[in-house]
Amino acid sequence: MRAIWKGALTFGLVNVPVKVYSATEDHDVSLHQVHNRDGGRIRYQRKCEVCGEVVAYQDIDKAYDDGERTVVLTKEDLDALPAERSREIDVVEFVPSEQIDLLTLDRAYYLEPDSASPKAYVLLRKTLEQTDRTAIVRFSLRQKTRLAALRVRGDVLVLQTLLWADEVREAAFPALDEPVRISAKELELSASLVESFASDFDPEEFTDEYQQELRTLIEAKLEKGDALDTTETFGEQEEETGGEVIDLMAALRASVEKSRAAREGGTSKPTGKKDAAGDAKPAAKASAKKQAAKKPAAKKKAS
Repeated sequence: MRAIWKGALTFGLVNVPVKVYSATEDHDVSLHQVHNRDGGRIRYQRKCEVCGEVVAYQDIDKAYDDGERTVVLTKEDLDALPAERSREIDVVEFVPSEQIDLLTLDRAYYLEPDSASPKAYVLLRKTLEQTDRTAIVRFSLRQKTRLAALRVRGDVLVLQTLLWADEVREAAFPALDEPVRISAKELELSASLVESFASDFDPEEFTDEYQQELRTLIEAKLEKGDALDTTETFGEQEEETGGEVIDLMAALRASVEKSRAAREGGTSKPTGKKDAAGDAKPAAKASAKKQAAKKPAAKKKAS
């Protein structure tokens, strides 16, 4: 794991240096869209609806639309806001753990002690365990102020961001306002059914069957040879008017051909057919120019 944030937990005069790591990750197989006829990749462009131009990312601003008017917010506007740059996780209060509504729990992060001695870290962890309390903290991450719950998981302190109160929708269902009569016998039978399913929860017993089957399907197709050469799924594309783009794969190929040509004294075999004079060098240059003009189809994959 790689630390995504570094700072200190503070409460009162106690300061606990920590590193923050994402505690979860997505296990889904990454898929992209292709044309069902030839396997070519489907690409989305950032196109302006007013002038029709494809816009480079650096030329894009953000905007707010209230339904009738649009307010454009430039990078300078956003930079002028009093962004919180504190590297501290401030403890606001310690609350009984049962008061944390599971519905409000969001992203989870591991905290690692970041000092020569983890004594302060262990002291805070043991205090939370002994008092059965959860610390409510505030901190800033990626230019946003976060509210979070600091709790213990095994030997590690876990920071779990909380949704703000106005981000949780009110559940109002008229059907639940109607009086319903439940007999004692019905309740007894229902409790008996629950008891028949009673068990201790072990997350290791559960697997994502869909993702497992998807991986099996992909592996079977690969073994069968039912696959395309990835480079064949990238087609030539018009250069974006919004900015200069470099095709990483094309640039690498051109560099290899140039280096090979230099070693072989000007004869480049990978370019294919020779011309009438038996010289393959012009073909190599033409191929390099043609491929260098392509868009960065493999750029995302390479990153």
